[in-house]
This record gives sequence, C-alpha cells and structure tokens, in this order.
Amino acid sequence: MRKFLAFAAGVVALTATGVTASADPPDPLAEYYAQPVTWAPCTGKLNQLECATIVAPLDYTAPAGDRINLTISRKKAAAPDRRRGVLFTNPGGPGGSGLGLPLFLAKSELGQVYDLIGIDPRGVGGSTALNCRTTPAIATPESRPPDEEFAKWAAEARAAEEACQQSAGGIRQFVSTANTARDMDVVRAVLAEAKINYLGYSYGTYLGAVYGTLFPHRLDRSVLDSAVHPEWIWHEQFRQQAVAYRRGVEAWATWVGERNEKFALGKSRDEVLAEVEKVAAKVHATPIGEHDRTAFDGAMGVGSRYRPLWSDLAAVVINLRSGEQPANAAGAKAGQLLAKTGLQELRSGVFDTVTCESDWPTDLHLYFEDMRTFRDRYPYGYGIVRAAPMTCTFRSFTPPEPPVKIGRNGYPVGVVVQSEGDTQTQYASGPAMAKRLGHNLITVVDEGKHGLYNGGNACVDKKVNRYLIDGALPGSSSECAGDARPDVPKDGQGGAAPALSPDRIQTYLDGRGLSAARP
Repeated sequence: MRKFLAFAAGVVALTATGVTASADPPDPLAEYYAQPVTWAPCTGKLNQLECATIVAPLDYTAPAGDRINLTISRKKAAAPDRRRGVLFTNPGGPGGSGLGLPLFLAKSELGQVYDLIGIDPRGVGGSTALNCRTTPAIATPESRPPDEEFAKWAAEARAAEEACQQSAGGIRQFVSTANTARDMDVVRAVLAEAKINYLGYSYGTYLGAVYGTLFPHRLDRSVLDSAVHPEWIWHEQFRQQAVAYRRGVEAWATWVGERNEKFALGKSRDEVLAEVEKVAAKVHATPIGEHDRTAFDGAMGVGSRYRPLWSDLAAVVINLRSGEQPANAAGAKAGQLLAKTGLQELRSGVFDTVTCESDWPTDLHLYFEDMRTFRDRYPYGYGIVRAAPMTCTFRSFTPPEPPVKIGRNGYPVGVVVQSEGDTQTQYASGPAMAKRLGHNLITVVDEGKHGLYNGGNACVDKKVNRYLIDGALPGSSSECAGDARPDVPKDGQGGAAPALSPDRIQTYLDGRGLSAARP
C-alpha cells in the first residue's frame, strides 16, 4: 500500500510540473480481477452450495509476487426475477470459516433475492491456510490462579507465539483485516459485480467496516451484527468481555434476589452473589466429579448471559450448595454443559495473528496486575483469560501497515445490531460502531446472545430484511425485545420455580447452535 501511495504522489507531482503521461499505467491487479471462476458443487455437508477457488496476491504491495488461494461458496438467489445482486457474508472470528454461511442463510428472505457468497478468509479452511504448531500446556487452567502461576501463563503465551511464527512466518504478516478486505474486492471483481452488499457477524463487522473504508464505492447496503468496538482493536476488546460477564451475573443475581421465596439464595443482588461465592469455595475445596471452581465460574458466566436459562442457573447453585446426592450431581452436570459452551469462545490460530495487527502492551507487570483484579472482580466466564498475556504480547513479526482507521465516506447508511447482554462484543461496541460510521442502531433489549439475525428474533429479522431487501432503514435508534426470562413470579406473587433440567439447557443451547457438544 505504501508503494501505491508513493506512486500516486509521483503522478500528482508530474502533473503539477506539466509533464503529460502518454497513457494510464496498467492496473497491477488487473489479472486478478479478470481471472475466470469455475463453480462446482461443494463437498460434504455443503453439497447444496457451489464452490470455487481463485487466487489473490499474498502481499498487495507486490502483486506480481507470491499468490494465495481463496475458496468461496455461493447459493444463487432462489427468486431470480427479484435478484438484486450479491450478499457477501462473514461469520466472525477472526479465523471463522465462511463457506457454510450461505447455507445458514439460504432459507431466510435474503436467500430469495441475493446470491449469498461465503468466503474462507486468507489463512482459513479451504483457502491458503495459516497453520501454527501446538505447544504443550505449561499453566494450570484455573479461573482464579494464585500469583505464582502468572509467569506460567506468560510462558505458555510466549511459547505459542514462537511456535506459530516458526511454522507460519512466511505468510503470517500478510494475514490481516485489511488484506482480507482486499481479497473481498478481488472476489467482487471476479464475480463481475460493480458493488456488493454485506452481512457480517462479530469480527465480521469490523471486516465489513474496513472494506467500506478501503472501497467505499464498491459497497451498497451493509448490516453489522454484534459489532466490535472501533476504539478497542484488539486488547481492550477482550478485557471488556470480562466486565460484560460480571454485569450479566449481577443482572441475574438481582432477578434471583427478587424471588427469594422460590430460590432461597438471598433477598438482594449482593446476598445472592455471596451465596455464589460460597458455592465456588465449596466446589474448589471438594470438586463434584469434573465440576470444580473453574467450571463453576464458567457456568455462571454463560448461564447468566442467556435469559431463558436463569431459573436453571439458580437451580445449579442451589443443587451444588445442597451437598446431597443426586441433587448436587445434577447441578454439576448442568454446570458442565454451560462451562464447556463458554470454552468454545476461546481463540484459534488465525485469531492469534489477526488480533496482533494492532500493538499490545509488552510489560508483563501490567498483565499480572490486571490478572489479580480480574481474578477477584471478574472470575465468571473465564474472565482472567481476557486479562492474561496472549500471543500478541510477544508478537514476533512486524505488521506491514497499521490497522485501518474506519470511517464511512461514499457508501449508504447501514445498520448495526447489538444485544444489551452480549459478552463477546459488549453492548457499548454497537453504539460506538454506529456513531463512527453514521449507521442506524438496533438494540436487542435484555438479551445476551451474540449474533442475532436469522437466530430466532423475528423483530430483528423483519427490520434487517426490510432494509437489505427493500432499502428501508429502521429508525436511527430502535429496539427489539430479546428472549424472555423464565416465568417465575416475584416474591409475594405466588407461583414456583421450575425444577432443574439439564435436558432443557442442552435443548436451548443446541437450538441456537451454542452447545459445545455440537460437531
């Protein structure tokens, strides 16, 4: 990119001095834009889609050099007479495979009017992969480790970074959000589309914003679902996840405290939290099977973010507190379901590269001080993991360019969707992204889910469909209701709490694609 800018500056200088160029210089990406694309049925579970593989430059400042493969998928518009172009999609990550997303969206109203396009981003899946070697565990995975363990966490992160650099150093510095956005524009040109429409989830919201910043005249309508915070790229984004988990547990504790007659866990938020801490201490001293304090802390974070499970989470605490079999065994089983679901949110290989595109603190004392605070204040949902050193703390490569400072200049007003209790991309991220881009914001009230569109919220689906299909924006700031809390009356209003049901928890998680047990 710096070479392109230098070249552009040279053209301006020549023009200013009266030198006339005989012809426009050739486009260094012309051969990539003009390459043919051959579609064939995708394999395996994606055989209802078409797949193709094209090439893109490894380094966009040297497009004549090394190349990478990009694998893409497509589901053609089901109503060709209503077709209004292509909808590019990204599921998030960084590092998530996007090939299957068109299948996920195929039965939505968007599937009627758009060719749905999925992409395995550079470094992922069917595209040229960034493979990092695994390293042996050094630290004990605890939610509240003692101070003397902190150095082991740092050593493990350093070893992982060194192993990744050894096995992926040739392409690693070029796996970034900006280059992934440039890849998207190569795909656009190969498909002979003047513009794309876009739907991105989680990290995909930032990718979409970067694409719009770099290629504003190539982007039409865009929806950013569960947005990352444009000012938190990337270290602060993860720290704030722990804060969001704590807020979710506090909201649950307030609700439980208003129903002490049913749960007998305390009459206020603070009393309920005190009971939670007693149970945490109990399972730390005497684990129930595999369910120890770390699993319990994970279960508290996950269970509190999903409102329909609030009664079940209270029953988990009650049963583990009881000390009686089989009650505490049932509580441990239910807690394990939630804890394992939380573990799947943790990072992957490409994640450990793309998130290093911004600078991270390198002073370990800052991390260790955060770990002490997060261990005590934010233990739920594996909060300390969000404060600990990561591979980017020991980054062993130099990014060739700084992160793109996103902005909207030249493409239409879009839509941001954000839920109030999201712990992966915290609610403040949505308003911040909407403000930065001048987009309209849909807030999903009293909801902890991450990724809303086509996930069962009819209000969100209606607003997004109306925009992406008909072009009608929702209000500049509008609301949709989230999944309902359990129907457990407050104290003095009668009724009873439902019994704990691990099967109900499993059904809820499976129904939303959340369960750690899914393939």
